[in-house]
Order: sequence, then C-alpha cells, then structure tokens
Amino acid sequence: MRWKTSLLIAGCAVLTSAAAAKDLNSGASDTTLPAARQTQLVRMVRQDCGSCHGIQLTGGLGPALTRERMTEIPLDSLVAVIYQGRPGTPMPGWKTMISEPEAAWIARRLQTGFPLDSGPAP
Repeated sequence: MRWKTSLLIAGCAVLTSAAAAKDLNSGASDTTLPAARQTQLVRMVRQDCGSCHGIQLTGGLGPALTRERMTEIPLDSLVAVIYQGRPGTPMPGWKTMISEPEAAWIARRLQTGFPLDSGPAP
C-alpha cells in the first residue's frame, strides 16, 4: 500500500512540475500581474538584488544580471534560483516575499532587459 501512495505522490509532483513549466513558458503571468505589483517587483530587484548584483545589475559581489548573460540561462533555471535560492551560496530564495509566477515574471524581465525605473514593465 505504501508504494501506491508513493507512486501517487510522485505522479502528482510530475504533473505539477509539467503544469508549472507550461505556465513559465506562456506569457500568462505577465498579463495577470497588476501594474502596482510590477512596480514593486522592479523596485525590489533594483534595491534588494542590486545590493549584491550591482544597482545597474552589471555585477558586484554577485554576478551580472544583464540581458546578455540571462539569455544564456534557461528560464526555468532562473525562476528556480530566484524563488528557491542557491544552497551553499549567499543567494537567498525569495519565496517568502514573492510567488513563483512573480519569480517567473522577474526572470523573463531579466532575459529581455530589466526596466531601469520602478514603472511597470512592457
């Protein structure tokens, strides 16, 4: 009976991961984030992430988060790092402050060139 429960849990995890990957690749979360939240996220990245990655995101204590560098990294990997952090490094996870769709929004913005101001991104 235990193996059936384990199999069911594993199957649910696979389905959830597949659904999440589909959501990350669609632009759905871009249109569902209110402009005010986009403004907050831009400010958070510029201030909080900028404290290690540089205010212009060109590098500092942490690596550069430039469009050129971010396009080399798969979107789902960026989302995972933003949301969960990188164990064993100073990179914290932000899952206590943002949702996974918001982490995906940030990752997409990093790959397209992060906004310079706190206004909503296109």
